[in-house]
Amino acid sequence: MAGAFEEEAEQTITIQEYLKDVEEQELEADLVLGGDEGKDCTYSQGYLKRQAIFSCLTCTPDGNAGVCTACSLSCHDGHEILELWTKRNFRCDCGNSKFGEFFCKLFANKDVENVKNSYNHNFKGSYCTCGRPYPDPDVEDQVEMIQCCVCEDWFHEEHIGLDSSHEIPRDEEGEPLYEDFICQSCSANCSFLKRYPQAIMASRRHCDAIPNARKDKDVMKQTPAASGSEKVENDSSCKTDFVTSSQSISHEINVSNGESSANGICSNNSMEEDDQHGSCLFGSDVDLQSSIGDCKPLFLSKSWRDVLCKCQECKDMYNQKNISFLLDKEDSIMEYEKMAKQKREEKMQQLEGVEQSLLNKLGHVQKMEILTGIADMKDEMRNFLESFDPSKPITSDDIHQVFENLAKKRRRVE
Repeated sequence: MAGAFEEEAEQTITIQEYLKDVEEQELEADLVLGGDEGKDCTYSQGYLKRQAIFSCLTCTPDGNAGVCTACSLSCHDGHEILELWTKRNFRCDCGNSKFGEFFCKLFANKDVENVKNSYNHNFKGSYCTCGRPYPDPDVEDQVEMIQCCVCEDWFHEEHIGLDSSHEIPRDEEGEPLYEDFICQSCSANCSFLKRYPQAIMASRRHCDAIPNARKDKDVMKQTPAASGSEKVENDSSCKTDFVTSSQSISHEINVSNGESSANGICSNNSMEEDDQHGSCLFGSDVDLQSSIGDCKPLFLSKSWRDVLCKCQECKDMYNQKNISFLLDKEDSIMEYEKMAKQKREEKMQQLEGVEQSLLNKLGHVQKMEILTGIADMKDEMRNFLESFDPSKPITSDDIHQVFENLAKKRRRVE
């Protein structure tokens, strides 16, 4: 019996810990959903650059359809739903021909099929080259997976084609040092990236590395393992061996080509100049196609998309390979989560504004009653927390007692 009580005590958390956990879960949900409140079907917005997508195995067991957040909540409540995180250039399928006689409750008038949508085995609940589900029912400890920014599939670290997981760029705390990951299969299609300076490739953090490597104190933590973040300590003896400055990378290209920035090739405004003058960063034969067996997965450093050549020849090459989205900075998960954070802040500010506006419309007596009630609530909660034994769980009786004390105090005042 004593052991059972000890186990129960270990599972208890403080109110502060609980509130912090709730806030973190709300933020994580906002990052995944992109700030979408799930009220309206996104179909009318067309093929969105990026949005949260779900697969309903109850309605489409073949895994050939995806639905938006609102439809997953309103139309498929109680169904077997797979959360696919985000997909690019996708339009909600809910209620189209793939769903038989099932119609969307939020937006019924839809095309028979969204021809531009693309689907992979994730829609069936399979991931990685091993085709296992996530979470995997046969594995006790679920391993975090990495998402390829090209095919958008998810991979286990041991299945991405590296000799060791230590080759994955991480800092001393295990946080990713890369912004994007390209799987082994897709790296063959993106072999042209090898023509760029090694600086666009993220590398493991180590001591006594390149002495002029750029330090960046900004730490941007990514929730999913699909995207990395640059994190460099203030230790002068330890640096990262990749450069995140597009200007520095541009300079490396100029030096390697024997060109000067005056020629309009990859200077500070290289991308605009490439478009104007039609000059390619690498001349002819930019793409050296490699076989999958010759390629390894790629880990790209921060802002690597900014240095990609945007001449017409390269744009045509991107289009032929169906990877023109790499030129779009807003396609990245980092930009998607940045947008989600902005929406979250705007929503919080809006709520504060509504509360303040409501308060301003009230008379003086009503304002004082509300403010007094808030103060009483704070005092009662503080008294409860100060007198409560943190080793014990909070019960419904405790909460009822708090409000009963407030009611008694109110009756005494009246």
